Amino acid sequence: MSDRLSLNRRQCLALAAGAGVSALASPARAADPIDVVVELFSSQGCSSCPPADKLLTELRDQPGVLALTFHVDYWDYLGWKDTLGAPDFSQRQYDYAKARGDMDVYTPQMIVNGTKQMVGSQRSEVFAVLDQSRTKTWPVAITIGDNGKELVFAMGAGTAGSDATLWVMPVLDRVSVKIEKGEMAGSEMTYTNVVRKLVPAAMWKGAAAKVSLPKDGLLTPDATGCVALLQTGKVGAVLGAAAWGRVTS
Repeated sequence: MSDRLSLNRRQCLALAAGAGVSALASPARAADPIDVVVELFSSQGCSSCPPADKLLTELRDQPGVLALTFHVDYWDYLGWKDTLGAPDFSQRQYDYAKARGDMDVYTPQMIVNGTKQMVGSQRSEVFAVLDQSRTKTWPVAITIGDNGKELVFAMGAGTAGSDATLWVMPVLDRVSVKIEKGEMAGSEMTYTNVVRKLVPAAMWKGAAAKVSLPKDGLLTPDATGCVALLQTGKVGAVLGAAAWGRVTS
């Protein structure tokens, strides 16, 4: 399913004070180092999306792959309000299109390392781009620490061609949804590593820095983990990535 969007620019989502702390079903653990980031823009109202949703789940289990799902809200008018969708996720996809200059906004769309986009159900192309995009070392090292009440996001020093944004994202690792209306009426879908909120936590200008965020204001009640992406500008190339909790394979 595809369409051309003309969305108004929205304010980035601020920290939601008072959000309940997520009860992680398992503690944070060591995982394979992240060497590539894949973002899938999907919708419960899109009949073309299930193959891409399934592929995203497969990618999640690949070593080194950080696979994330963003549910957009611009198909809600077809009769089913996406239970995982939000305007900020649609805006992120639109911002990517504007940054690339092609204005291609559709579902299912995959974006790799913040720069390369493709149809998310085209398996051979997805794996080819993934293999080409893997990196052994990110330009900027990022870690996520847990001191009990806060998550601490540390960014290393590096050469900044321009300012970069540290995006922090609570993530739900797995959820099943029964879809009752719209193109997918009667289906029960399972989604993987669903981003629940977008928080622009800091701007990075090249110097090492740390940002501490209280869990009770950052994590959504259903979050099982959290991801940090450092991106050139607003949504440009990924400079560094880290995960905490139950997110990666």
